[in-house]
Amino acid sequence: MSRHVIVGAGQVGGGLAETLAERGHEVTLVTRSGSGPKRRGISPVAADAADADAMRRLTEGADALYNCANPRYHRWPLDWPPIAAALLAAAESSGAVLVTLGNLYGYGPVDGPMTEDLPLAATGTKGRVRARMWEEMRAAHEAGRARVTEVRGSDYYGPRSSDQSYLGPRLLEPLFAGKPATVISDPGIPHSYTYLPDAVRALAAAAEEERAWGRAWHIPTAPPFTVREFAERVCEAAGLPAPRLRRLPAWMLKAGGLASPFLRELGETRYQFDRPYVLDSSASQKVLGFTPTPVEDGVKETVAWWRAR
Repeated sequence: MSRHVIVGAGQVGGGLAETLAERGHEVTLVTRSGSGPKRRGISPVAADAADADAMRRLTEGADALYNCANPRYHRWPLDWPPIAAALLAAAESSGAVLVTLGNLYGYGPVDGPMTEDLPLAATGTKGRVRARMWEEMRAAHEAGRARVTEVRGSDYYGPRSSDQSYLGPRLLEPLFAGKPATVISDPGIPHSYTYLPDAVRALAAAAEEERAWGRAWHIPTAPPFTVREFAERVCEAAGLPAPRLRRLPAWMLKAGGLASPFLRELGETRYQFDRPYVLDSSASQKVLGFTPTPVEDGVKETVAWWRAR
């Protein structure tokens, strides 16, 4: 049994806490409110992840520290730097392996599949924030001050998906109600979607596998598919009528941004949905030791989770 500290109890952090506890590990789950799964082996703690002293105390004696925090989308430039700095300081002090849940924003717009050796050339604010976080982690690793790694996924789908998931409740709720579902871009554009349980597996594997330390890795992710294909698979698996999808006009998305900070921020990452967006995880599959869940299996589990809610 080893001790693990997880910051964030959202769609990935909560699942990671349950998985590690099921394996017999001791888990400290840190959120502002002390929320999270209630089960044996998980100790919820209310703390501010940006409080370096608090994180040092909580991480003392830990084997691994996972950054699964999720600041509000429009506050990334303000909230991420102090959180990232506090967790890196905690890893340096405790010796725990720091495993950060990352994304693909740091690459910026690219032509062709994304691999881990691409430069972090983002020009957008959120992409630069994520790139800087990783660069500071890697510098600490190369200087011998900490052991770090990062696993990067694309947009998530699957059990536990939140309202921020494009293939989560915002799509599933109307499909299961037999109503048209609204999507933000052409539903026929191929896009890589990362299965949430695979994100959990990748975090746990990266903490244990020394070959993963000092580098960033893509979460094993199935070949890209379209929103239309996903909706059709869901309806077929659930015995529902064929899906009806309607695209949200660009002007309406822009107008919605006047009232919603989340919608307003989508303009910066719109490029991810206006053309094929493909993640290549072939290298990480060899290091992390598993292949991505087939989409047909992910769809079945997603349907079962939705019905059990």
